[in-house]
Amino acid sequence: MKILFLNPPFLKKFSRPQRSPAVTKSGTLYFPMWLAYAAGAAMDKGFEVDFIDAPADGLTVEDVVQRARAFNPGLIVMDTSTPSINNDVSVGGRLKDECPAAFVLLVGTHVSALPAETLKLDQRIDAVARYEYEQTVVEVAGALEKKGDFRIVPGISYLKDGALVNTPKRPFLDDLDALPFVSKVYRKFLRIENYFNPNALFPMVTITTSRGCPFPCTFCVYPQTLMGRGYRLRSVENVVEEMEYIVKNFPQAKAVFFEDDTLTVDKKRCRALSELIIKRGVKISWTANSRIGIDYDTMRLMREAGCRSLCVGFESGSQMILDNMKKKTKVAEMKEFMDNARRAGMLIHGCFMAGLPGETRQTLKQTLELAKSLNPDTVQFYPVMVYPGTEAYDWYRQRGLIRSSDFSEWITPEGLHNTVIRTEDLSAEDLVRFCDDARREFYLRPGYILYKFSQMIAHPREIRRTLKSLRTFAKYLIRGSRLQST
Repeated sequence: MKILFLNPPFLKKFSRPQRSPAVTKSGTLYFPMWLAYAAGAAMDKGFEVDFIDAPADGLTVEDVVQRARAFNPGLIVMDTSTPSINNDVSVGGRLKDECPAAFVLLVGTHVSALPAETLKLDQRIDAVARYEYEQTVVEVAGALEKKGDFRIVPGISYLKDGALVNTPKRPFLDDLDALPFVSKVYRKFLRIENYFNPNALFPMVTITTSRGCPFPCTFCVYPQTLMGRGYRLRSVENVVEEMEYIVKNFPQAKAVFFEDDTLTVDKKRCRALSELIIKRGVKISWTANSRIGIDYDTMRLMREAGCRSLCVGFESGSQMILDNMKKKTKVAEMKEFMDNARRAGMLIHGCFMAGLPGETRQTLKQTLELAKSLNPDTVQFYPVMVYPGTEAYDWYRQRGLIRSSDFSEWITPEGLHNTVIRTEDLSAEDLVRFCDDARREFYLRPGYILYKFSQMIAHPREIRRTLKSLRTFAKYLIRGSRLQST
């Protein structure tokens, strides 16, 4: 059985695998990590695999069709996203026409949340996978290869006589160490220089050390539509072994990005990971997503182990807003966190959102003042993006605060994030205007500009990352934007 894994063509540099898919202002392009994990699981079971990341390689639909015909797969596994779903389904249908013997399976957060709606877009799509899908893909491939019944495979949805059929939900994988290193799939099929995240040194390799998130934030899409709330861990030994593999097999890589929802949930494990990196002598910079609840000693140890920066969701300067979104953090604790990060020599990328439940002009002002007082290395301000399957999406939809039901409007024609929500007090235009103004007010401060120049002089390795991001971001910073977010 041959399996084609496809991140389908859409807009140039469309970052489909990220939590808020779009063409980004900073030039960010995520690795197709979850799709690559599934490809690795299939390869591990002996299936012949091809893997295409069309947006990263600049491939058109015709390019993909030609390659698919030559490969002649029995199963096509296609990633999807909310703003590109119509395009994705269309590409899947075209491939079904060109490779009629192939079984077309769609995966990703959107189809997991809306299986019936997706399948009814095009009858040529055979099925969708719900939630975590490595084992689902392997079992569907096995059933097809043996000419068995794919309809008994847990975790899929399909149409029968026009009605949706959901097979039983698949249990989440507990033994994450059983999965092959995703970086092995990258090495075989991808060029790491195609991918960029401004929070990590360039070029970098993205992996994950855990799945799921135990916190109940209403807007976060992965725990609610893909990986679940349960917090599952790779062993620190397994993680460090993959870091060693990356250092050996990607000599050009300057960093590892840990794309866990929150790497630092378990401080004891975080310390154990850092200690093992030091003990094994792994010399590579790394970056991770974090919450504010880590102490100075832990950050200092992480820094010693090579952690250069953390991406932190501060979100709002209003405690009421944080409570409304079930963030489980306190504004009063944020300054101490930033002070400890500076003492530890850690760079912080701060994320701030506008338009959360209860938002007013006063709470937005509090958010901007918080961002300036915390003064992280970099920031992003963006109107909240809501996706099907999340509590946040349901909250806005039930109150009539989403202005469109056409998912293609989640992005602009150019592919940038589009603001489709308003609050009970603020329009979409108000939210975008705040983000544009806040971005300029933060970044164009003379003290901040001087800091960035000083940073590049003191740490030359920061120059490439900073300039690469600035080339695409500067035009939005200076001129503002239309109805869109960051």
